[in-house]
Amino acid sequence: MLENPRSPRVRAVAKLTKRSARQETGLFLLEGPQAAREALAFRPDTLVELFATPTAMERHQDIRDAAGDAGLDIVFTTEAVLDAMADTVTPQGIVAVARQSPTSLKDIFAASPSLIAICEEVRDPGNLGTIIRAADAAGADAVVLTGRTVDPYNPKVVRATTGSLFHVPVAVAAELAATVERAHAAGLRIVAADVGGEDFLARRDVLAAPTAWLFGNEARGLDDDALALADLSLRLPIYGRAESLNLATAASVCLYETAFAQRGDR
Repeated sequence: MLENPRSPRVRAVAKLTKRSARQETGLFLLEGPQAAREALAFRPDTLVELFATPTAMERHQDIRDAAGDAGLDIVFTTEAVLDAMADTVTPQGIVAVARQSPTSLKDIFAASPSLIAICEEVRDPGNLGTIIRAADAAGADAVVLTGRTVDPYNPKVVRATTGSLFHVPVAVAAELAATVERAHAAGLRIVAADVGGEDFLARRDVLAAPTAWLFGNEARGLDDDALALADLSLRLPIYGRAESLNLATAASVCLYETAFAQRGDR
């Protein structure tokens, strides 16, 4: 059992909360039973280490069984060690280390996607995690991160995806123009979400075709160069008194409306 919160092994795991350590090692941190459960169910090949308190394993026998099926040994720790490893105040007794496994742009577009989300300069971890989760829920084929979008392996992003990071292909550090070029070559229309765009309801019929949604920065939106790459810009109407919609909320609506249109068309 790991008992020393200051041991080199514990410190190495804790360092994965920092981007520099994730870049150097190609690893990232998972916290809590849900993240471990989803990783074991969908991408057990990415898991490197699984740490847990005895109490947590008693509560989550399914995780213990899944780890055994995956040939992954569980390293038991004290509560103090788990707390030292984790990014959260309450890691719920389980922490895992996994290998980063981004998908290449080539593979994403070779799969003939009909719905993808492109995130350009999305900086808030909670927003990005929620967009990945919404894309997964809406049945999107992939999420592509361009520009200086936040690292998808940031612990806050990973938590916000609630496991969807293991369900939907995610490409990282892509260049926007190259992404748009590949999307066009694959037959997708680029639709930008922009407050200066056309009314969503007037053009929602176009969403039945293969669509790549382009979402911009939370504060600035999309700059002129990014908007120029889009085939169409749409804005969601505001019926109440809200000044605007949160980016992740707006993206969820756009992705689901597109999923409705495409599935209804089929």
